[in-house]
Amino acid sequence: MTTVNAFAADAAGGKLKPFKYELPELGSDQVDIKVHYCGICHSDLSMLNNEWGMTQYPFVPGHEVVGEVIAIGSEVKNLKKGDLVGVGWNSSSCMHCNQCMEGNHHLCDTAEATIVGRHGGFADIVRSHWSWAIPLPEGIDMQKTGPLLCGGITVFSPIILAGVKPTSKVGVIGIGGLGHMALKFLNKWGCEVVAFSSNPDKKEQILAMGATKVINSKDPKELDSIRGSLDFVINTTNVTLDWNAYLSTLAPKGRFHTVGAVLEPMAIPAFSLIVHEKSVAGSPTGSPALTRTMLDFCVRHTIYPIVEEFPMSEVNEALEHLEKGKARYRVVLKA
Repeated sequence: MTTVNAFAADAAGGKLKPFKYELPELGSDQVDIKVHYCGICHSDLSMLNNEWGMTQYPFVPGHEVVGEVIAIGSEVKNLKKGDLVGVGWNSSSCMHCNQCMEGNHHLCDTAEATIVGRHGGFADIVRSHWSWAIPLPEGIDMQKTGPLLCGGITVFSPIILAGVKPTSKVGVIGIGGLGHMALKFLNKWGCEVVAFSSNPDKKEQILAMGATKVINSKDPKELDSIRGSLDFVINTTNVTLDWNAYLSTLAPKGRFHTVGAVLEPMAIPAFSLIVHEKSVAGSPTGSPALTRTMLDFCVRHTIYPIVEEFPMSEVNEALEHLEKGKARYRVVLKA
């Protein structure tokens, strides 16, 4: 048995308090990871507040874990003690269904989410199946890696799924925790990148992140100025927008892709899609293999999120900072 020191909430919206629990004997295909850093994602807040109706209490958040392997099961071949790894939204999958066998482990029907039905990474130790303990490439900045394992792969995966080319003209809606990473990826991909933002005060910073142009999303005239010009638009916000206005910015055969967890139904007129063969899609995170590719791409091009660091002991202050919209742009806890 392994004792874990963590921070947990007892009820929806509750404060996190020190919490100890015991892990059972390590499975033959599992690894234990000493947590060095853990990012805070908005999904941690959603789960803490039980917005999705599936949180179990006591609840230990944290699914952007970066750390060191300290124990390995007898059947683990690809990792050894001392290896530096990361764990994102998923911590296990069945390894035998069609999705897993085709390399789409994140689409496995029985995939285990790191903070659903089990305890996450706001702790000194977190456990994972070996396949989801992603080896970190040499030279990566560990302090800034955690947010890449959830938010980063969430916005990187659609670039691959949509077949975005270096010659594509693309758009990013919402330049926050997710959107600023999408901007950086698409800039280094070689794209002309239009950023949609409702905050004019952020224009210069957004341009410095790699945007070619910044459009005021509250100004219909500015939206109309790029009508029919974008090959790909990614939505990173979780609020209801004028979807038809954004669809109008797409070129023929353009793709609108949402990764923002919009809770209300999206009102999309059929003819906005039919006339110019446009499409609407969505996706969760990504597979272990694609996550490795993303991390290599990040090291090659020095792509990292902008982060603010808090000690793990100040986890409640860090969560409040995020919930009040003060984070610029991701929050990371140091163990």
